[in-house]
Amino acid sequence: MTPVFPALALLQSAPNALLGPIFMYGAIFAIFYFVLIRPGQKQRKAQDELIKQVRKGDEIVTSGGIVGTVIQIPATSEGSNTMEDRLTIRSGETRLVIERGRIARVITRAGSASTEG
Repeated sequence: MTPVFPALALLQSAPNALLGPIFMYGAIFAIFYFVLIRPGQKQRKAQDELIKQVRKGDEIVTSGGIVGTVIQIPATSEGSNTMEDRLTIRSGETRLVIERGRIARVITRAGSASTEG
């Protein structure tokens, strides 16, 4: 036999047979990360920033579907805008106290006519 055949036998051994599936699973994970996970994280971060910037006079929609205008934000120490902070909104003739984290979106900013998506 020629010395080429033992080299081919080493290339076809079991450890090299595992590289294909490992690469395939890694590629699938990378696709899921860049297509599903990362955009979701960016969207969630943008939503959190939008909610933290809610001011008096903003028109909002809660996660329960209630549309109202923010009429009171309790005075708290600077930088403590957590999702558990409570806001008072007016919806029609009713005043409601809601948690900041329950805001689904901001329709209109106070003093502007722009619509947020």
